[in-house]
Amino acid sequence: MMKVAVTDYTFADLSVEKEILEPLGCQVVGHQKYQGEEALKELVKDADYVIAQFAPVNANVINAMQKSQIIVRYGIGYDNVDCKAAAAKNIPVCNVPDFCVDEVADHAVAMILALARKIIPNNVVASGQWKLAVPLDQMFVMKKLTVGLVAYGKIGKEVALRLKPFKSKVLVFDPVVDAAVIKKDGFTPATLDEIYTQSDLVSLHCPSNEHTIQMINAQSIAKMKKGVMFVNSSRGTLVKTDDLVAALKSGHISAAALDVADPEPIPADSPLLKMNNVIINSHIASASVAAVLNLRKSVANTVIAAIKKEKLPNVVNGVKK
Repeated sequence: MMKVAVTDYTFADLSVEKEILEPLGCQVVGHQKYQGEEALKELVKDADYVIAQFAPVNANVINAMQKSQIIVRYGIGYDNVDCKAAAAKNIPVCNVPDFCVDEVADHAVAMILALARKIIPNNVVASGQWKLAVPLDQMFVMKKLTVGLVAYGKIGKEVALRLKPFKSKVLVFDPVVDAAVIKKDGFTPATLDEIYTQSDLVSLHCPSNEHTIQMINAQSIAKMKKGVMFVNSSRGTLVKTDDLVAALKSGHISAAALDVADPEPIPADSPLLKMNNVIINSHIASASVAAVLNLRKSVANTVIAAIKKEKLPNVVNGVKK
């Protein structure tokens, strides 16, 4: 019997995966919560196939794998998997890049609107206050804002298209997308420095990798307009947290909406949790019944492709089998 090891999962159970994989002779086993590196190494050492969600699948864990044919990530990002270590062992790493495009785009725009119109700070009526709870000059009209989007992949593009009816000026930076494509869609191509210096609100939609880790730091924040608003629905590691906190305290960044953090879960003593100009969600922008079901089926079907020696979809570390 083939062993499918699931490093961790946020679902109630693994019934979806078992329904798809058990008829092919697979035993699906896993830990619902990450139990530490040693427990993870023990789980995966004799696994034929590995599925990971948030657990750190680092080089030590990968080197413990004796016969794994594939590592599949529940989700778009794969920064918790050491892709180079996997490639060194000829293990392909696959992700699911399109299971939640609409969910994350909707969530990002909701955060943008919440910051611009101060929805959270103005939620004071239940406490007996009937007033504008923020200074008038903190209430913004989307039509008059310049929104800078970092990356124009599937999600970034959908965010831009959702902003079009609000008539904001949308600047887009993406080094791998032709400027003509961005212009054709009705938006303005920009350099990263132009995003920083010209935007009233900056929103991140790029992956976390060696080129983008902590791209939002004291140096990049200093280039931004004083009072800029900031949204991150991508990856927490794109931001140097201490520098973000300092900018929020100083007012250089007037408000932030974060679906992600570094580290995750966010520590209970994080200054971000005490700031009334910060919205924090627990990495849930991708959530919907349809998206989660699509994700789980896609991951299981990627394992099936590996079992059947078929071409693997969405290999992210260059290993072809």
